Amino acid sequence: MRDAVKEAVATAWSQEWGRVVAAVIRQTGDWSLAEECAQDAFERALERWPRDGVPRRPGAWLTTTARNRALDRLRRAANESVKLREAARLAPEPVRPAPPDELPPDDAVPDDRLRLIFTCCHPALPLPAQVALTLRTLTGLSTAEIARAFLVPEGTMAQRLTRAKNKIKNAGIPFRVPPPELLPERTAAVLAVLYLLFNAGYAPGAEGPDQRRVTAEAIRLARLLAALLPGEPEAAGLLALMLLHDARYAARTDAAGDLVPLDEQDRSRWDRRQIAEGTAVLEAALAERRPGPYQVQAAVAACHAEAVDAAATDWAQIALLYGELARMAPGPVVELNRAVAVAMAEGPEAGLALVDAIASGGELASYHLLPATRADLLRRLGRRREAESAYREALALAPTATERRYLACRLASITPG
Repeated sequence: MRDAVKEAVATAWSQEWGRVVAAVIRQTGDWSLAEECAQDAFERALERWPRDGVPRRPGAWLTTTARNRALDRLRRAANESVKLREAARLAPEPVRPAPPDELPPDDAVPDDRLRLIFTCCHPALPLPAQVALTLRTLTGLSTAEIARAFLVPEGTMAQRLTRAKNKIKNAGIPFRVPPPELLPERTAAVLAVLYLLFNAGYAPGAEGPDQRRVTAEAIRLARLLAALLPGEPEAAGLLALMLLHDARYAARTDAAGDLVPLDEQDRSRWDRRQIAEGTAVLEAALAERRPGPYQVQAAVAACHAEAVDAAATDWAQIALLYGELARMAPGPVVELNRAVAVAMAEGPEAGLALVDAIASGGELASYHLLPATRADLLRRLGRRREAESAYREALALAPTATERRYLACRLASITPG
């Protein structure tokens, strides 16, 4: 029984944390108080649910308990008139958790988490703070877990979170979804932050449980955003992109934890159910006939997912899609991806010409995938000495041990023994 309760609390944590925090922020406007009271509510659940049983709607129980905890704390601190007025704002709530029949429906405030996402992604906050605050408030990840996911010291992440909360408080950033005239601009920032969250858990070398949890939460939030913004095909496009990438997760590394390139992956290990869902979501988004960068990237991922083996990949189609992406969202990384696709469709000579043109611009001088791509094309052209030099350059720039091991193996494969 106790193990079942612990599992129920753990499930509620992953599913309800953001809802509980958002509800208390909406009532009090105090982000730190909301997190502390949400934490108290889950601790109380561990105490009471073994005795009273798991409530019919755990999320509603936790939300009411957290809000009552906030009321108690504000009342105790209400020795000034300002605090008394803050406490009065919560007066309609019952002092103790209400019986199940009196609890509000779970979907009574379906947009609280949407408000939270948009507030975390306010343009007044720097992008790293937007990402960190979104993770902390919506997913319930601890400061230490977020710090590990982003490879920074815990103290640095704690300061980043504190500064973000103070900025919201001092600047009076409202807890709301922006008005319709500002929504398109702000939605793009929200989508960008969610994709950064996903990549923080999906990037090569990010294979720990903390990173997998980040990836799962990014998909859950993208699913929520797509449901709450049904008229925004880019929200659906981002969800499709995440699903199609994540479907390949199990095949990306071997038993030793080393990277397996896409063309060598065991495709029987790809998650076909997730691919089917991602493809269906993408098709629905494309049917809106308002294509955008996330839909195009998802279409590239779908091309890979639909190929029965590496030889069946439609590289000509992928090269065209990257050309369209370069038109919508120009940048050297997009051009590098297009060069890879062109090399696969037309031959390594054509791809190398594009890569060398990108290198001459200097924008990716510290990006390890530029020399790594060049090395691979030179290897395929039989230009071994130049390929060795490029692999060594990539090896010196690679940010993770996983990628360095992969590049070292490639270098060894062309270096005479």
